[in-house]
Amino acid sequence: MENYKLVIFDLDGTLYEGTDHFDFYANHLKNKVAKADQMEFQLDYEAMKAGNHIVSIGKAYDVVNDTVLTIDPMTLKVVIAHTWDGEALDQSTIEEHYSEPLSFNFSDMIAIGDGWWYPFVCAKHHGVEDCYSSYNATKEYMVSDKFTLVPLAGLKENLLQLKEKTNTIVMTNSDQEDVSRLFAELGLEGIFDHIIPSANKPGSTTEQLTRLLKQYNVEPSEAVSIGDNFINEVAPAVLLGMDAVYIHPQLPKVDLKNVRVVSSVVDLF
Repeated sequence: MENYKLVIFDLDGTLYEGTDHFDFYANHLKNKVAKADQMEFQLDYEAMKAGNHIVSIGKAYDVVNDTVLTIDPMTLKVVIAHTWDGEALDQSTIEEHYSEPLSFNFSDMIAIGDGWWYPFVCAKHHGVEDCYSSYNATKEYMVSDKFTLVPLAGLKENLLQLKEKTNTIVMTNSDQEDVSRLFAELGLEGIFDHIIPSANKPGSTTEQLTRLLKQYNVEPSEAVSIGDNFINEVAPAVLLGMDAVYIHPQLPKVDLKNVRVVSSVVDLF
């Protein structure tokens, strides 16, 4: 990492790996679901976490049509579309509804970027209109004595060493309030040179990365993007000529020479 002039980290699912707050969020949303459907909501959510559901990180969810979309992360075009129950839609349907690259607005078209989106997508499928109040309740939970986020062993020390040799950035979809709270919980205040909250990934990832390369006067080959979402952090960086690190516990094979796959960010150190 120290050989790069610019190292750009994601936050959620990258600099911490806890999931208790996601479960709290899911439970809060479940209580808004019709009682007859709450068990089905729970089964769906647990299946997502276990990797046994058609919904998974890296895919997209079309709220209006209730479809789960597998997309080419380099082009954002739909490759395969499934119903919620996992039935594949025919190619003519895909061409009719998804002929253009997807654009994500996080209300009708959702990029499933990390664990926050499993409860949200599950709630939307089960008819919940208001998810924002549950999100706010989760944020309140995260500043209470009931919530503890366990820092990754050795991460802070290694980040401090890295900071002495290169520029370190955090770029996240979490808002500034969330970032401040998480950094306090993780003991990461004051470590990074630059923090970009509410980054609107993946829609604005390319724009954000391009701006950072110019601001720090580095070539794309001298920078690396690190995150747990291929669409959000990896594909846009690769398309700009940067290196990337894809964090995934199952270590999937990625046939791109400038992408490294690790199970945890601490593996980099």
